[in-house]
Amino acid sequence: MSADLPVAPPKDLRELFLGFLSIGARSFGGVMPWAHRVMVEERRWLSAEDFTSIIGLCQFLPGPNVGNASIVLGKRWFGLKGSVVAFLGFFGLPFIWVLALAALYADVGSNPVVKRVVVGVAAAGAGLFIGTAIKLARPIARKPAALVVVAGCFIAVGIGRVSMLVVIPVALALSLLLSKKGLL
Repeated sequence: MSADLPVAPPKDLRELFLGFLSIGARSFGGVMPWAHRVMVEERRWLSAEDFTSIIGLCQFLPGPNVGNASIVLGKRWFGLKGSVVAFLGFFGLPFIWVLALAALYADVGSNPVVKRVVVGVAAAGAGLFIGTAIKLARPIARKPAALVVVAGCFIAVGIGRVSMLVVIPVALALSLLLSKKGLL
């Protein structure tokens, strides 16, 4: 779909459930690429900028980012019922599949071929993650102050090995300050 089309939240709980079900059902190797594709590109529930903001908020919360986003967005659009419906849609199929795959992996996990396949799948997952990081960065790419915060976080955590328990509150405080000054 074209990026200039208007965004509109799901019309009802059924659409919300099916949207998050489609995200959960396709999310092998990483949820974020599919969440972005479904919510921003296919269903147009959110703009790219709103998606990035929601995921940024959910990054600070404990638990999986998109799982948290399902609860936040379900609540935003349909209240408590929406939170429950979105959460169940998102986690229903993956829960069943993980149980089945765990049982299968317990039987064949020591096979050298299976080990190589798992490494290949991990590489594909890393590629999906990098591609999604680029998509998430687009809405803030023209904001130099945001890029400074991103670079600072990357350097602190990725290179300096500073704990995220330190980096996140500092980045939050810096972001609030920059936002107050109109730079973000």
